[in-house]
Amino acid sequence: MKTKTNMDERILAVAAPVAQDMGYGIVRIRVQGGNRSVVQIMAERLSDGLMNVSDCAQLSRALSSTFEVEDPIDGAYVLEVSSPGLDRPLTDMKHFEQYAGQLARLELDRFVEGRKRFRGILAGIDGDNVAIDLDKEDETALIPFAWISEAKLLITDEVIKKGQKQSPKNSKKKTNKKPNKKTSPQKGDI
Repeated sequence: MKTKTNMDERILAVAAPVAQDMGYGIVRIRVQGGNRSVVQIMAERLSDGLMNVSDCAQLSRALSSTFEVEDPIDGAYVLEVSSPGLDRPLTDMKHFEQYAGQLARLELDRFVEGRKRFRGILAGIDGDNVAIDLDKEDETALIPFAWISEAKLLITDEVIKKGQKQSPKNSKKKTNKKPNKKTSPQKGDI
């Protein structure tokens, strides 16, 4: 689920080792076509699952340099490196365990009981299956991971609160320095 196409696979094969060496993990790769393809790479820090703007910029520079040499992409492209976000895709078995208790939507590559889309609270994993407490069902369903074509967290108040706890505070840091008495910018201040 990290990839969908052969080109996505080629890009992942080149990008994953670079990201790993820098302490990041690739969450998902998608190439969107057009006159100029857009290569979207979602990544996160391996240490804490977060990804800030500085992390995105560092990984983007490293991947751009590597792609110039390895050339895994056909034609001209724009590279976009981003965090998975609050409604993050779930692309690895460990994600279903890590986000147990969260509301998610799963889309399968086949019909099960007349449908392909399922929504419910993640209940971890059981062997090669994703456990999920589906809406309006009494028992936990086990869905083979191999059948899942797309999965993502759904944004809830709980997910937003968790995201706020992980993001840096917007408050100013206290310092012991005396306040600067300049009232207007001086040469070299900008």
